[in-house]
Amino acid sequence: MATTKHTLIALVQDRPGVLNRVASMFRRRGFNMDSVAVGHSETPHVSRVTIVVSGTTATVEQVRKQLAKLIEVIKVVDITQDQMTSRELALIKVRATSPTRSEIIEMTDIFRGNIVDVGADSLTIEVTGDEDKIESFLNLLRPFGIREIARTGRIAMVRGGTTGSSGEEKGISTRSREHVHISEDVE
Repeated sequence: MATTKHTLIALVQDRPGVLNRVASMFRRRGFNMDSVAVGHSETPHVSRVTIVVSGTTATVEQVRKQLAKLIEVIKVVDITQDQMTSRELALIKVRATSPTRSEIIEMTDIFRGNIVDVGADSLTIEVTGDEDKIESFLNLLRPFGIREIARTGRIAMVRGGTTGSSGEEKGISTRSREHVHISEDVE
């Protein structure tokens, strides 16, 4: 079977050490996470973890099942085959001289990016989009001299009211484990 990139979404209890346990589970299984992005969800005390991992469908399904067994994990879905919206944010510091500054600004406008910092010999650009857009923009900036890059990794969600192959709604607020209780005193 072919190895492809899979996008897993995990809803986890917002507690110290949860991300470490998730990462450790991947390490034990010998998987490298291509990217991981974590943030609060619309549900109090629940965080949303977006993990991009490469592997065969069968292997990633085994990893998904192992991840779902972690006590702090409320729900895990592989949204790779679903219609999804995904984005990544990149901050790029590029060398900019007087003669090249206007050309860099013009390219930034074409890619709908924003100049977020201007230095005497550099520009820092913020750009969002899918990974192909970010890579294309980076390739255009490389000849100018990229000094620094910071990328968030992919964040994603299923589009509209799309349901998965199991037929259940893949909305974030659904709980697949009734026995998980989130304490109100968790900070």
